Amino acid sequence: MAGFLSKIASKIRRKDDELFEEADKSYVELNTPTGSGEDSGLIVRPFVLTDFNDVKEIVDTFREGNMIAMINIAPLKEKDMIELKRAINKIKKTCDAIEGDLAGIGENYLVATPKFVKIFRGQSRPSAKKAESSEEDLE
Repeated sequence: MAGFLSKIASKIRRKDDELFEEADKSYVELNTPTGSGEDSGLIVRPFVLTDFNDVKEIVDTFREGNMIAMINIAPLKEKDMIELKRAINKIKKTCDAIEGDLAGIGENYLVATPKFVKIFRGQSRPSAKKAESSEEDLE
């Protein structure tokens, strides 16, 4: 019985080996383009907001969906706070429309991310009321 099974196994192995040899002979090599920066992955791009008109370039590039925008708002902040608020609102509406995320870093930078990137905002600290109520529960 063992001899019978070994004969079947050897025939199956020969057929498999023949298939692999045929596959090796008939493969096709494809020249795939390598990433050129714009098409590959995620891009972190810096912007400087000096005027409300700069928002258009930020929003247009951001809508492409593969970019994290690091926006320096200091020049417009020093120049005109009302224009800065308008610019931030426009960027925020675009972030909301594409379900992205927007956060401030320090006083002079904003970070805008696409839908699949979330910004870590730290752990929420317990408020004074929560701390007081937990102390009352212990008593």
